[in-house]
Amino acid sequence: MKTFIKLTILALLISPFYLQAKEFDSETGLIIDKGFETVKANCTVCHSAKFITLQKGDRDMWKAMIVWMQRTQGLWEFEPAVEDEILTYLEKNYPPTETSRRPNLKAKDLPNIN
Repeated sequence: MKTFIKLTILALLISPFYLQAKEFDSETGLIIDKGFETVKANCTVCHSAKFITLQKGDRDMWKAMIVWMQRTQGLWEFEPAVEDEILTYLEKNYPPTETSRRPNLKAKDLPNIN
């Protein structure tokens, strides 16, 4: 029992070092993380950051949304490194969750505009 109590106390003492609170941009509400500035500069030119913060998806879903915007909404083509940075930021900070506002769309369910 003493070992359990000691381990519990130790876990409580060191857990703040493992838990990182997310920081949010006061202007957009986006999570501040690597790639944030690139996303802000390229994505909020055409639409509100709410479009991002209300969405949840894996890398394929985010890529499908970018392709759809490029084919139908006039979004420019990104340099590969820029696109990778955007997708990495989105998949890390806005991944699928069970608490999404609606069931997440799979890339195969998004409109296929050719």
